[in-house]
Amino acid sequence: KPEAEAWLHSLINKNLRVHTTDLRMFVGTFKCTDPNGNIVLSLTHEYRQPSPQKLAEAMAKADSSETFRAEMTPRYLGLVVVPGQYIVKIELEEFVSQMRNR
Repeated sequence: KPEAEAWLHSLINKNLRVHTTDLRMFVGTFKCTDPNGNIVLSLTHEYRQPSPQKLAEAMAKADSSETFRAEMTPRYLGLVVVPGQYIVKIELEEFVSQMRNR
């Protein structure tokens, strides 16, 4: 338990990417969590998967190759609480310069 708490404390004020069961991704600054696994993020942007219509449009615009590009839809939310029961994956967002300073 002390190691887990120390690890959580080390993440405070770091940027996290939180993926949820409904395929949204929240990118924001980790502020705190609670015993239920809910996560509070500040300065948060939400990214949604493209709709089936947008995917079809992107596929139609693509050349004959099998790959195509469709952008996620972003919006700024600010301070959010992501319920722990819907969290699928959490990623720490670090830049190369931050990794070198460790």
